[in-house]
Amino acid sequence: MTTRAEAIALAAARLAGAGVPEPERDARLLYRWAAGMEGASLQGALQDPARAAELAKFDRAIEAREHRKPVSQIVGFREFWGQRFSVSPAVLDPRPDSEALIEAVLNAKSARVLDLGTGSGCLLLTLLAEWPNATGVGVDCSAAALEVAGRNAEALDLRARATFLQSDWFEAVEGEFDLIVANPPYLSAQELLDAPPELAHEPEGALSPGGDGLDAYRQILAGVGRHLTANGRIALEIGANQAADVAALAGKASLDMIRILQDLNGRDRVILAENKGKNRR
Repeated sequence: MTTRAEAIALAAARLAGAGVPEPERDARLLYRWAAGMEGASLQGALQDPARAAELAKFDRAIEAREHRKPVSQIVGFREFWGQRFSVSPAVLDPRPDSEALIEAVLNAKSARVLDLGTGSGCLLLTLLAEWPNATGVGVDCSAAALEVAGRNAEALDLRARATFLQSDWFEAVEGEFDLIVANPPYLSAQELLDAPPELAHEPEGALSPGGDGLDAYRQILAGVGRHLTANGRIALEIGANQAADVAALAGKASLDMIRILQDLNGRDRVILAENKGKNRR
């Protein structure tokens, strides 16, 4: 009878043959999910016989991963800032790089938060979990994405403090906010063509605006003055080599204290700016 360790080794070889990065890691993650295990529980059960039901579920998962479906979409969730967020093909997979944006704003609490292009809701809901007295609005042009964000708010017991609104950036947004955050589409048209095949399973509109990849920043920073309080902050996740261009757009929007912050890998990842004036338009 096949042990779990043997099943994982065979699956890792299949994934390696399909060109999947880190095949052993993914095979272990998918087996743990298929077996209904949590944490490190699989490690002590590797030499146990593999059960038929979990093997069948595991095989289907490995086949999907061979076709480069992301692990998160196979299992239906992704960990972000210590919380589990449901995902679907309607939203971007929350990524560790985006945690740099959370770190960038936590030093000063905000009472009212706006998350533009909320997707899974991971940015807004993480901030509301960190700030128990804060409320927030998450907007997205995709109704399917807003459904995912709503489910995550329910699961994290944050629905009473989070409002979700279908909007093309600021189009349907009213009022002012102490903090505006966004992880907008930023891949250029060429970068999208060169992207890993896993990204084909995520919404293209949330990945790239086309062209030079800067159109979303242009739209957001053109409208930010109507919705940012005096002394309010805006934090934008950026792609590789975009720091200077997005910082320049923030300057044209008359924002102050413009800073470029790095992620854990030392790459420019976040533009953080403040509104020291009032009612800038």
